[in-house]
Amino acid sequence: MHALAVGGTEDHVHTLIQLPAAMSIAKTTQVLKANSSRWMNEGRVRFEWQEGYFACSVSRSQISNVIKYIANQHEHHKRRDFAAEMQSLLKMHGFETQEHVPSLRDSGVH
Repeated sequence: MHALAVGGTEDHVHTLIQLPAAMSIAKTTQVLKANSSRWMNEGRVRFEWQEGYFACSVSRSQISNVIKYIANQHEHHKRRDFAAEMQSLLKMHGFETQEHVPSLRDSGVH
């Protein structure tokens, strides 16, 4: 896999990753979460990912827009908080409510 962009805020992260054809999104997420948790915890910081994740594909024509979006997370979240952003992403990708992502509702992240 190849990370094209990584960024976020204190309560969430966005990544744009180019995957090899044989690597699933689920496997990619498992590898990223396991290795980043191990790395963070080696530095004497207690770190855990919340359960679950949201992933979607991006058209090649939108890669530069997504890279800019990820780079501007702090500015973006001055206008729209994480919960509103997540609701928008879920709706945009065909999910009607956050019931499809119970960890969002129960995560304590606001």
